[in-house]
Amino acid sequence: MIELYRIWKQYQKPHWALSDITFKADQGDFWFVTGPSGSGKTTLLKIIYREIRPTSGQIIINGRNILRIPDHKIFQLRRKMGIVFQDFKLLFHKKVFDNVAVVLQVLGVPQKEIRRRVFQALRMVNLHHKMWEYPSQLSYGEQQRVAIARAMVNRPQIILADEPTGNLDPELAFEIMSLFKEINSQGATVIICTHDRELIRHFGEKILFLYKGKILRKEIL
Repeated sequence: MIELYRIWKQYQKPHWALSDITFKADQGDFWFVTGPSGSGKTTLLKIIYREIRPTSGQIIINGRNILRIPDHKIFQLRRKMGIVFQDFKLLFHKKVFDNVAVVLQVLGVPQKEIRRRVFQALRMVNLHHKMWEYPSQLSYGEQQRVAIARAMVNRPQIILADEPTGNLDPELAFEIMSLFKEINSQGATVIICTHDRELIRHFGEKILFLYKGKILRKEIL
C-alpha cells in the first residue's frame, strides 16, 4: 500500500528533517506517528501525499513510484487520499455542505450523487443537521469534524491526519479518534501524526516513533 525506502529530506544544510526513513503501511493499517516537535512528523505526511519531494529515496503507493508522477497529474494520486490538515483549511465563505462537496465537484461527480455522499459523510460525523451553516458558526470541534467529513467523502483508500486533535479537550479528542477508527474499520489505511500519549495508549495498534528526523523505534501492539 504505502512503502517508503531510505527517505532523506533536507530543507537547509546541514540539518536533515528526515534521515534514512524506511517504513511500510499495509492496506487497512492504523498507524500513529509520534515524537517531539521538530521530529519530522509533518514532513513525513507531506512526502506521502507529495506536497514536497524528498531529497532522496523512493515512495511506492499501490505499486507505483509516486516521484515519477508528473506534477500536472498528481491529482490522480490524491483522489485516493483523504487529508486532514492541522489548520483544517476550511473555506469560511462557503457553507458546510459546499466545504465537503468541493472534492466531488472537482472530480465531476453528478450533483445527485454529491448530495447523497455529502449527507452520508456529514451524518457519520453527526453534523448533517448543520450542513447549511458556515464554518464560523460552528465550534472548533465541529470544524474539525467537517474537515474529517471532507477527507472521507470520496471514500479514499488512505487517510492522513496531522495533529487532528491538537487543540481539543480530551473528551472531544477521543470522539474524533473514534471516527478515524470507524473509517479504518471500513478498510481505509489511516496514518495519524500526534503527540497525544493518552490517545496513543488507548487507540494505538501500530506506532512509529520519530526523533530528530530518525525512526527511534516501531511498536506493533
